[in-house]
Amino acid sequence: MTDETTASGMTLGAIQRRIKALYGQKDEARGDIATFLWLTEEFGELATALRSGTHEELALEMADVVAWLATLANIRGVDLDAAFQQKYGSGCPGCGVVPCVCNPAEKP
Repeated sequence: MTDETTASGMTLGAIQRRIKALYGQKDEARGDIATFLWLTEEFGELATALRSGTHEELALEMADVVAWLATLANIRGVDLDAAFQQKYGSGCPGCGVVPCVCNPAEKP
């Protein structure tokens, strides 16, 4: 196992590095606004897969959403590993507990 993977798969940082290696120059040229539009299109495709897609189609659309989010993070210089750890590393951002005990009707 390398620093690129965990026992269960790739880390967020590894995903960002893979996407940058694959598409970094194209992504920088496209910019953040166009990349965000592609990300929103992928959310639409994910919604379609949730409604009527196969499990495989759903999984692939989820992968696309993660890839486009990683692209946007790369363009804007955001380390997703660090951001996720800062926001969720100590528990729920609302109540601070694992598992969350916030009111289910409210967004934590």
